[in-house]
Amino acid sequence: MTGTKARGGRRVRAVRLGARSVAALVLVSAIGVVAFGWPLLAAPGSGLAHSTDAPWLFAALLPLLLAVVVATIADTGLDAKAVAMLGVLAAVGAALRPLGAGTAGIEPMFFLMVLSGRVLGPGFGFVLGALSMFASALLTGGVGPWMPFQMLSMGWVSMGAGLLPRPETLRGKGELALLALYGVVSSLLYGTVMNLQGWPYIAGLGSGVSYVPGAPLGDNLVRFLTYCLATSLGWDVPRAVVTAVLTFVLGAPILAALRRATRRAAFAAPVSFAPEGSDAP
Repeated sequence: MTGTKARGGRRVRAVRLGARSVAALVLVSAIGVVAFGWPLLAAPGSGLAHSTDAPWLFAALLPLLLAVVVATIADTGLDAKAVAMLGVLAAVGAALRPLGAGTAGIEPMFFLMVLSGRVLGPGFGFVLGALSMFASALLTGGVGPWMPFQMLSMGWVSMGAGLLPRPETLRGKGELALLALYGVVSSLLYGTVMNLQGWPYIAGLGSGVSYVPGAPLGDNLVRFLTYCLATSLGWDVPRAVVTAVLTFVLGAPILAALRRATRRAAFAAPVSFAPEGSDAP
């Protein structure tokens, strides 16, 4: 899923997703959907809808699940070369995040996560997104109950880029346009799902935008949309614009560099041994 071919036309993958890795990704993504959307998914009369402990429960559960997924992918697909590339890209992503410090939605790390996921595939992309957000949280002191949700969301962003169509054939302006469009959509969705994570914490403030436990879905959905418009749209739209602009301006050379590095790393290249006594190097 890297968009790079080995000799003979076979695609080269930085991370080969086996059945266990796919199952782990599907499981953590399904639980993540519940962790983000429980205020809207819970039945009005259920105990979960009225629970004040649900956000903390999911905040404690997600890091464990993410660790299992990363360990599963590493065990089944990450070799030493992929780990080295992962470390470099995660460090760059973590260093890019504080440049804008989230001010007015200026978050340049998003475009790098999109481009890396496109070239290196969904498995590598998920691990890269999660680890980059984890490293940046440690770097900026942004550790809190929101961090595992950020890790999962960024993992989804980079993984989704690896699932975009025609990774082997689409090049040039068409590919940049596709990635820029994806960057806009994923940037807006990232802000929306992160709003879902924080929205229940403001319940009980007597505001027209706060979550009301046990209220009908339609009423809470209107409150949530109003909350998004009032609190985060001014950050989400600039983030989307910055991601698209950086993709068009810097996308071509970075994509070329990533693909060149992937070819030189020769992921999954067969290992051969010279016969004993031969002069082969």
